[in-house]
Amino acid sequence: MKKILVIHGPNLNLLGKREPGVYGKTTLPQINSVLKALAAKLKVKLTIKQSNVEGEIVDFIQGAENKFDGILINPAAYTHTSVAIRDAIAVLDIKVVEVHLSNIYSREEFRHKSLISPVASGTILGFGAKSYTLGLAALLDLISAK
Repeated sequence: MKKILVIHGPNLNLLGKREPGVYGKTTLPQINSVLKALAAKLKVKLTIKQSNVEGEIVDFIQGAENKFDGILINPAAYTHTSVAIRDAIAVLDIKVVEVHLSNIYSREEFRHKSLISPVASGTILGFGAKSYTLGLAALLDLISAK
């Protein structure tokens, strides 16, 4: 059974309330529920974490190797600022898929640069909550092709 670590970054705990015109009305528990249902169908074990703290996210990533087959991560605002998260991912020998609810390239200019994309195996963005299920499917395809 494949084991996947899902990491939700800062402010994603506010989904459903936070800028619904940008992020939609789907809450983080709803996203997690859909991911768990898909994982059960695909016979995949998910571990789901959320943190608003950069160092905790780095710890999640560093603890993933030899425990997980891949990481699905929405680094949220840390996408554009965190060299620490980027460097933690760069060291891994497992697949990592970056996801975003919104299309970061159609938003404010400061959001156009992802420090994570160059070290991720792939990126899914702009499909709202569906970005997560698309990302999980893509991650599992990458792991199977390895």
